[in-house]
Amino acid sequence: MKKQKKRIRDDVNGILLLDKPAGISSNSSLQHVKRIYNAKKAGHTGSLDVPATGLLPICFGEATKVCGYLLNSNKKYRVRCKLGETTTTGDAKGDMLSAKPIPKITKIKLTEIFENFIGNIQQIPPMFSALKHNGERLYKLAYNGIEVERKARNVTIYNIELFDVFSDCFDIEVFCTKGTYIRTLVEDIGEEIGCGAHVLTLLRLESGPFHQLDSISLKKIEYIAEKGQQALYNLLLPMDAALKDIPKIRLADEAAYYLSLGQSVTTSGLPKSGQLRIYNSSQQFIGLGEVTEDGKISPKRLINIG
Repeated sequence: MKKQKKRIRDDVNGILLLDKPAGISSNSSLQHVKRIYNAKKAGHTGSLDVPATGLLPICFGEATKVCGYLLNSNKKYRVRCKLGETTTTGDAKGDMLSAKPIPKITKIKLTEIFENFIGNIQQIPPMFSALKHNGERLYKLAYNGIEVERKARNVTIYNIELFDVFSDCFDIEVFCTKGTYIRTLVEDIGEEIGCGAHVLTLLRLESGPFHQLDSISLKKIEYIAEKGQQALYNLLLPMDAALKDIPKIRLADEAAYYLSLGQSVTTSGLPKSGQLRIYNSSQQFIGLGEVTEDGKISPKRLINIG
């Protein structure tokens, strides 16, 4: 049998703001987009559950070097919460665990309850999560009826804004740090109300500097792909778009050269400490550095600009 030639992948660099649909995992979404772009390398910046939708930034090529900054960034979600029922997964996908009468509750009372969850709190990760226990994903254990002890983790809820209240559900927006489990938050709020609750729908609105309104659906990406590779490239953001909150500095060519060799360099106008976005004299982004105690820039994450 004739051996099939291995497909040559393209060097694609940049960030795509994907609007993930419901019913597909974050990794499946990533692999689908990677195939459309015929990209050598790609990674996403924080999983969304299969039923969840919304912003999922995809980093291609050299942009994978800034994935961690988006993974660690703050997030905002729009959530519809179902009252009176708890489920095995904390969302509408799971089997019902309990059903209780829903007490009459006002917007004022709900807002008061939310105040108990604002600030630094501890959450116990749900069993239906992608965290690992002895090398095994928790959700795989959960599907086999196995429950293991999980350590509580510290997260910060900056704000919970109430939008609508209905007879059996309510809509909120949650602004929080990375690693926050919205399903756990909704379950805890439901327990405080006294009737239990779970997530009906979840939409990620923001991830770091990016907003869901600027994202693009898989169907539209597939349509644009028919126009050619350049049309796909036009959808990509430059990799430094993920780092807007980090101060920038421009280096002379000589300093940029020595930095590219891994050496610390000196330049004027440096802050006393912190990270910096670094550009060469042609305004090309060349990577991230950190100010050292002796007032130099030390390279931290350099980009291959070719």
